[in-house]
Amino acid sequence: MDGKVEASSKEADESLSNGSKRGGWISSPFFIGMIAGMSLGSTGIVGNLIVYLTREFNIKSITATQISNVVVGSTSIFPVVAAIVADSFFGSFYVAFASSCILLLGTILLFLTETINSLKPHPCSKDSSTTCKPPTGIQYTVLYISILLISIGFGGSRFTAASLGANQFDKPEHQGTFFNWYFFTFYVASGAALTGIIYIEDNLGWAIGFGICAVAAFVGVVVFVLGYRFYRAEKPQGSAILDLGRVFVASARKWRCKLSSRAEDYYGSSSGHDVLVHVLPPPIPGKGLRFFNRAALITDADLHSNGTIKKSSWRLCTIQQVEDFKKIVGILPLWTSSLFLSIPIVMQMDFIILQALVMDRSLGYHFEIPAGSISVIVLISAPIFLTFLDRVLLPSWHKVTRKSPKLLHQIGVGHVFNVLGMVVSALVESKRLKLAHEHVSMSVLWLFPQLVLVGIGEAFHFPGQVTFYYQQFPQSLKSTSTATVSMLIGVAFYMSNALIDQVRRSTDWLPDDINHGKIDNVYWMLVLLGGINFVYYLFCSSPYKYENV
Repeated sequence: MDGKVEASSKEADESLSNGSKRGGWISSPFFIGMIAGMSLGSTGIVGNLIVYLTREFNIKSITATQISNVVVGSTSIFPVVAAIVADSFFGSFYVAFASSCILLLGTILLFLTETINSLKPHPCSKDSSTTCKPPTGIQYTVLYISILLISIGFGGSRFTAASLGANQFDKPEHQGTFFNWYFFTFYVASGAALTGIIYIEDNLGWAIGFGICAVAAFVGVVVFVLGYRFYRAEKPQGSAILDLGRVFVASARKWRCKLSSRAEDYYGSSSGHDVLVHVLPPPIPGKGLRFFNRAALITDADLHSNGTIKKSSWRLCTIQQVEDFKKIVGILPLWTSSLFLSIPIVMQMDFIILQALVMDRSLGYHFEIPAGSISVIVLISAPIFLTFLDRVLLPSWHKVTRKSPKLLHQIGVGHVFNVLGMVVSALVESKRLKLAHEHVSMSVLWLFPQLVLVGIGEAFHFPGQVTFYYQQFPQSLKSTSTATVSMLIGVAFYMSNALIDQVRRSTDWLPDDINHGKIDNVYWMLVLLGGINFVYYLFCSSPYKYENV
């Protein structure tokens, strides 16, 4: 008997020992290395894409801006798709690995467009614009396939890998520390790409810059795969996103059914059993958005002849699924206000590059700031002010008021700084146009104040949004809350494209030569839209009641 106990104890110790080799901090360096390579490879391309399209593919500036918006928007939309696929079918590792390989393939293909002359049009003549030839159908096809692969790959890998990395830890504080290091690496690598790699592309050649991006992506894939034996195994759990769809479909199918006030008429089981057994009386769905309570209503069509419940997830949902759905619907107004907060930022980032291309970018006698690197000011100012906010401003506020500021207040301050950034953008562009008409080139340094304001605003609203959605989303949807923020940014890029299209059709503010346009009027329009959106945000946030806190 003692021998069996000793053997069992030995097996348990060996199991614990083997388990300790998987997960935990030993796996973290591989995720950090992976995101560093992926960020360098993708940001080095996407950050300078407008310049590449206009200079190397002879694409008009506003059209290049819209293409860039689609690319960046896709990198923010695909995380949601990747999360659903990972949760429902393949798991995070295989989705992240496949996505990173797709990114690598896209960087290689774009590298070939620069190194193989037949894959890009002849450069425009400096003497006459009439000799500019647009890309052929094949050249467009190869170009679009390459940037599509980069969008899918980077979008599908970064958040999926982050979730997989956090799953390697059991303690929430360790997960939080991992996220800090993961996204710190993401910002540092992106900043390095927006400065170093873009400088190489502008001064040493696109082929060298794109080659570095391809090598960085390759290293990221290799590092990620090398850590596989240290990762905890995971199984797909099914996507909670589908539960939201089931509630909508089930309630729509029963729209004619009358709601009941009896608790036993609603399906309260979440265990997956098909027999209706309640040890305790089940709860009644909440009174808010009562139409969707029908999804949990048990009707005759939901029962077998012996009284057991039919297994049909698209006709009958649990009360918990219904309540989770209603929580999401309650957050949607705030989500839409954040959407219109992102659109001005997206448009400003596009116009900043076009403005920088026609401004004096010299810094001293021998250095010229790359146009695609201008937006790095946001990446610098946001973390700096975020540190000040976290270490100085918020603790001081707590000492004075004995209360911590609410997340919605913090996000609201971000709205204000965003509008102020657009005001400064409009004033600076008005001054730049006046000087351009006098044939005087304005220094690109005048663009820095508006970018700093946007960075300060982002320090307020972006972490505030991530924390707000993480806390307010139902427990079953925690893993998708950050992907929802990413999707919000992606939709903003697509909507900004539509807004640019409308402005071009209705006005003459956005010609291909912005020196003959009125981008300052576009900025004033964004100030007006931002002000209206801020009022809408106040209307949505004032009555909101915090949950899950």
